[in-house]
Amino acid sequence: MKAAAHHTETGFQNPDPGLRIAGDFWRWQRERRRSGVPHPPALGYEAFAAQWSQKPDFTLADDAAPRVWWLGHACVLLRVDGLWVITDPVLSRRASPLSFAGPSRKVRCVVDVAALPAIDVVLISHNHYDHLDSATVRALARRSQSQARATRFLVPLGLASKLRGWGCADVHELDWWQRHEHASLSFDCVPAQHWSARGLFDRNRTLWCGWTVRSRRFGFYFAGDTGYWSGLAEIAKRTGAIDLAALPIGAYAPRWFMQGQHIDPQQAVQLHRELGARHSLAIHWGSFELADDALDEPPQQLQAALAAAGLNQRDFWLLRQGESRAIQDYRTAIDEQHRHGLPSTNQRESSFNSRQ
Repeated sequence: MKAAAHHTETGFQNPDPGLRIAGDFWRWQRERRRSGVPHPPALGYEAFAAQWSQKPDFTLADDAAPRVWWLGHACVLLRVDGLWVITDPVLSRRASPLSFAGPSRKVRCVVDVAALPAIDVVLISHNHYDHLDSATVRALARRSQSQARATRFLVPLGLASKLRGWGCADVHELDWWQRHEHASLSFDCVPAQHWSARGLFDRNRTLWCGWTVRSRRFGFYFAGDTGYWSGLAEIAKRTGAIDLAALPIGAYAPRWFMQGQHIDPQQAVQLHRELGARHSLAIHWGSFELADDALDEPPQQLQAALAAAGLNQRDFWLLRQGESRAIQDYRTAIDEQHRHGLPSTNQRESSFNSRQ
């Protein structure tokens, strides 16, 4: 792909512009109202939240091994080489421009900005409200002023001015395949098949992307939001081996509307294999009802896709919101689950199977 192939006179386009994005929005709205979707989780919202969330423990951080926390939706906290990196931090109650309307959390956020460790780098994938939250970013910017090391914000093209307006002092814009070095880490802005907009008249005026994070001994890929296209496998070939890939599995239904912009669990498993990822982590599910799939449907579908591919949760992780895992040692995570009285992987698999 040529460096500027995705640049147009009016903004940006996808790496595969032939893939249809969205479609008849109002048809989708009419159909989901008639069908009454999304349905509540099988056991209800309260039981779902109890099953799939916990208070995060940041004292588990160990500089000897990278560790990851899933904080809900697309927000992943990574500890690597003594640095704290967070992706798409949306810690507000709603993913919306309005405080009184729009998608609200069905599972209470497990942490607020004040309880986070001192963040070194924030990665933003694009400007949709469930990935770029003004209140959270402003709070991180204010907190940065009192930290020993200021927080650096890495964003795709077109978003730097907005974040500076929200009080972020250290902001860097990147295009696809551009690299940024910070301390011992390298960050690559990589392509995604999606779109951008925060209002009615700014569609695709700013870029969307995924990110890779690389230290001397560890590689991480954050997909952000993306539909599937064959070029995604190129990311690992160009940026290096991936030890952990954070891949979205939710907000995929109906496929006629969502296919061009969101992968489904089956495609997430396919992408896990095409990337050659050592492990993957399921994200972008279980927090907001953004599409027609129920909150508990993505993990069930992921389990089925893993079984069909001859894989399991040792390969593709389903974590609670707030749960963490050391990348190098899966058994450590099992021991932590037992110490905290959390369901084991086998117990979760049984729970999924009983509902299918």
